[in-house]
Amino acid sequence: MAEATPSGSGGPLAPLEPATDGDMRIRGGVGGIRFQLEELIAGAAELDGLADELAAVEIGVRRIWEELCPYQYEPRPSGTAALIAVGEGGQSVRAVREELQHLSSQVRASRRDYEEAEARAATGVPQPEDGWAFLPLLFVDLTQSNFLSRDAAEALAPPLSLGLALGIAPKELSLALAAEMAAGREFSAIGPLIRRLAEGSFPMLKPRPVTAVEELTRDVAVDTSPAGLLARLRELDADGHGRIEVVQVENGGRRAFVVIIPGTQPGEPPGGSNPLDEAGIAEALGYGSEHVTAAVLSALHQAGAVKGDQVVAVGYSQGGAHAMNLSSDRALLAEFDLKYVLTAGSPVGGITPQPGITSLHLEHRQDWVPGSDGTPNPDTRDRVTVTLTGRAVTPPGEDPGLGPGHKLANYEAGAKAASASENPSLAANTAVLAGVLGAGGTGTATRFALNREPLATPASKPGPPPSGAAKWVAR
Repeated sequence: MAEATPSGSGGPLAPLEPATDGDMRIRGGVGGIRFQLEELIAGAAELDGLADELAAVEIGVRRIWEELCPYQYEPRPSGTAALIAVGEGGQSVRAVREELQHLSSQVRASRRDYEEAEARAATGVPQPEDGWAFLPLLFVDLTQSNFLSRDAAEALAPPLSLGLALGIAPKELSLALAAEMAAGREFSAIGPLIRRLAEGSFPMLKPRPVTAVEELTRDVAVDTSPAGLLARLRELDADGHGRIEVVQVENGGRRAFVVIIPGTQPGEPPGGSNPLDEAGIAEALGYGSEHVTAAVLSALHQAGAVKGDQVVAVGYSQGGAHAMNLSSDRALLAEFDLKYVLTAGSPVGGITPQPGITSLHLEHRQDWVPGSDGTPNPDTRDRVTVTLTGRAVTPPGEDPGLGPGHKLANYEAGAKAASASENPSLAANTAVLAGVLGAGGTGTATRFALNREPLATPASKPGPPPSGAAKWVAR
């Protein structure tokens, strides 16, 4: 990347690398590379403006110098000295103007270099979010936890990881992927791949309409911090399958609503009545959560939300993908002011929110689930990704589930660390959440049961009439 060094600055101008805070790597936000480059480009525009002003001054100084030329033969104090002084002043103005223009051009070259590098990365093998540093630890991850890390899943085996998440047997998935390869199709775009699988070999993955039925409304104490919201999500997930929650809070006389969506709740088989089973992952990553979003919209209306109310969405694993899809759904955004999305252990790199929506993504280095979509989270001003790097292990005798890094308890601890961090990206990000929900207190929580429409069965052809009926007709 091109670098520029203004005189006397002591060093080159360049974006800062992703920050580290304890066991957290922080990417994006106001400290992210892309936002820094945007700020540098804005600064370059200011430098161009100053250079234009200096160019005008330079022309004026030159005109004065030319007007003084006839006086160069006058006595030195009144003629030659003045001419020399004005000439030297003009040279100084020109030097400053040229340096400003050079600095501006170097900043713009830095931006071009960055964008070219991004374009090259997009056309080749996708680079994991934290580079290729996962390779030395790959053997350790596989032998000690039996699971891939996030970056390994993201770079090496997105279709296989996704097949595991969707509950597809390895043999059946292998046959389906072999058919995809025989047809000359690419696996890099996970969304189209999911849709082809659902429309072909695995019809149980195809989304169906979802309804939201109110079950219980009660007053509750609400901790509006990221960790507090994830703790509430954990309680919701333990309470039963297929349930989401809408929590209403008051902040400075203004209402706000929190939509909480738990993670994947395995079905037997997938594609049953619970829209949060493995087939729900297909809806989230392949179909933009079309039916789940409609159910969330209905739940918000039933909970008393009205047009223009502010909303925060919180989700874990699959639920995070559904929550993030709310940020790009035009029907929901036409009704409500979605301000913030919090996800934990969720594959959301391929979901692009509408401008102005802030999001915080908690991921663990050892959690392969966020990498199962094969797409790193974008580095933008409004999106911050926190990668937890502390070693996660499964206690003896405990079910490993989807791996030790995917445990919700890890993400609750990470959310507490994120809230306590003084990192500028995290401080600015979590301030948005606090601005919407306030400091917490009491609220009203309404639980909803989500139900997926039954799978239609092919109409059976009429069989031969009973023997008795045949005899009666014969008579």
